Amino acid sequence: MPRFAANLNWMFQEWPLLDRFEAAAQAGFNAVEILFPYEHPPDVIAERLRRNNLTPALFNMASGNTAAGDRGLAALPERFAELQQAVMTARTYARETGVRRFHLVAGKADRNDPRAVAAFKKSVAFAAEILGADGIEVMLEPINPRDIPGLFLNDFDLAEQLIQELKLPNVWLQFDIYHRQIIHGDVTKALERLMPMTRHIQIASVPSRNEPDGEELNFPFLFGELDRLGYDGFVGCEYRPRGKTMDGLGWFETCRKRSAS
Repeated sequence: MPRFAANLNWMFQEWPLLDRFEAAAQAGFNAVEILFPYEHPPDVIAERLRRNNLTPALFNMASGNTAAGDRGLAALPERFAELQQAVMTARTYARETGVRRFHLVAGKADRNDPRAVAAFKKSVAFAAEILGADGIEVMLEPINPRDIPGLFLNDFDLAEQLIQELKLPNVWLQFDIYHRQIIHGDVTKALERLMPMTRHIQIASVPSRNEPDGEELNFPFLFGELDRLGYDGFVGCEYRPRGKTMDGLGWFETCRKRSAS
């Protein structure tokens, strides 16, 4: 059974961020992922992880001014200096917290614009070099255009192409099953084919982006496929609870019971 990581920006929103660590641990999670840890100093995040015996599975790098519509910086040539600062900040948080993977968020840009393509490759290479010196991996995640219109990296084929072209040893695919189903479908065969370049997986039901307990996808089957394919990384629970987070964890309890049996 996969190792699940609670996403503390999507789940447990009944609590302030710093209190979500304890809530996740009490719910039975051993790991967490955080999209936006930067509202608190790295030593504070590290202390909450240690206090609750939680492994940091994944952080996002800073994505610009999200309130103003930014969704990443990597494909924006005029904002490379900000991207560099985001990478350096990520390194600081990694050294303090022990997180080993960062999602480098692409930003809104035309994937057919040569300047955006060049900027993205330059950003990935810079992040890989700086973070790779500390043994940290850089994740590239395709995100569907329905949720974030205009994002540069909105296609799994493009992500695969870029990873193969760049040939950087610490750049990997972040395979979000929710986004894959909306963009392309064919989730099972895609997992099989792309598993060699995948280092982090995320889940949510389709189309609601709620708990992974039904709708278009058969999650018990997919979890079995991850086991069959030998995936031993984390599965991030990046979903929006329908109600109170604790009330919607029946799927998780079922997985835990199956794993213990």
